[in-house]
This record gives sequence, structure tokens and C-alpha cells, in this order.
Amino acid sequence: MSLPPAVDAALKRLSAALDQLDAATERRARNDLARSDLEEELAVMQDDRTRLAVELDGALAQTRAMAQAHETVARRLAHAKNNLRAILPPSPEEGR
Repeated sequence: MSLPPAVDAALKRLSAALDQLDAATERRARNDLARSDLEEELAVMQDDRTRLAVELDGALAQTRAMAQAHETVARRLAHAKNNLRAILPPSPEEGR
């Protein structure tokens, strides 16, 4: 049985439209998956950034503490050196 030309043309247009819809649906699904992967990757990078910021804060605090300890030791050594110079006679090299 043969369809009238107008119906046949309409069915062909419908078939083409459905093919385009299928292709668009597949593209959308791929794009959604890619977006989901990107969002997950961004979340991982944000977690890494947060962890690194905490580690950096800790390292900076440790550096400040070490600098303060260095200053304290240097001051105590200078004080001890001055005390030793005050109680010990000058060495022959210093007398020259």
C-alpha cells in the first residue's frame, strides 16, 4: 500500500527530526557527564587547596617559632660570651 506523497514527506521529516532529537540527547548526556567529571575534579582541587592552605599556615607558624627560638639562642649566646669575657683573662691573641 502506497502512502500519499504528503504523508510520506511528513513521515520522512518526522524521522529526520527524531534522528536529530536522538543525536541531541546523546550530546546532552555526554556534556552532562563531562560537566559532572569537571565538577568532581574542581571539588578535588578545592579540597587540595584547602589542605595546602592549612599546611602552609602550619609551616609559617613553625618558621616563626624557629625564628623566635633562633633569636633567643643568639641573645643567650651573646650574653654568655660577654659573661665569659668578663671573668676570663684576655687571650694572648686578643692582647695584641
